[in-house]
Amino acid sequence: MRALPTLAVITLALSACSGPLQAAEEPVNAPVAKRLAKEEGLQTAIFAGGCFWGVEGVFSHVKGVTAAVSGYHGGSAATAKYNMITAGGTAHAESVKVTYDPAVIRYDELLRIFFSVVADPTLKNRQGPDVGSHYRSALVPTTPEQKKVAEAYLAQLEAAKLWPRPIVTRIEPLKTFYPAESYHQDFMAKNPRHGYILRWDKPKVEALKTLFSSHYRANFLRDAG
Repeated sequence: MRALPTLAVITLALSACSGPLQAAEEPVNAPVAKRLAKEEGLQTAIFAGGCFWGVEGVFSHVKGVTAAVSGYHGGSAATAKYNMITAGGTAHAESVKVTYDPAVIRYDELLRIFFSVVADPTLKNRQGPDVGSHYRSALVPTTPEQKKVAEAYLAQLEAAKLWPRPIVTRIEPLKTFYPAESYHQDFMAKNPRHGYILRWDKPKVEALKTLFSSHYRANFLRDAG
């Protein structure tokens, strides 16, 4: 395991993904989404759901996902830097770019997993202990078909009334995705005993295993880069 740079250690201890210890949120068994029209070949989609360590961690345990990269989406290249993101005002959201094989896992199934075990769609500009617009929950479809499915599913979740508050997750237009610094990639696999991982993100992976056992992959998919 590569040691984090000294500055990175200090930053992680004082800012993002290091909120106060609280009880982890309970998973929700979200309804089955409408199926997407047949997709050919590997596809990509971007998900923003709070601290990207956990979003990446969950999708890295999903069969059919061939890559899960933590990064920044929504702002400019000049502000796609961790210290600027966490200071606020960049328009970026901490996000994960997921590449997947639709012959194994479809986009509608990824949506269901996301809202069941990753993100609470009723929290505005926050997830878990982390607060700020860079922690907003958002879906970023990369094709018109994905957008149709995402829109329909958000409406379906609102109608299902699984949460006591209204759905605030939004669909955002595709912009440039900027990969995060290398020490953020595969963070859960590199730092399994990190306090934040144990409190907030390990329970999400355990919920994935319980609720979606047929989609669960025991081995963490590491970034090839």
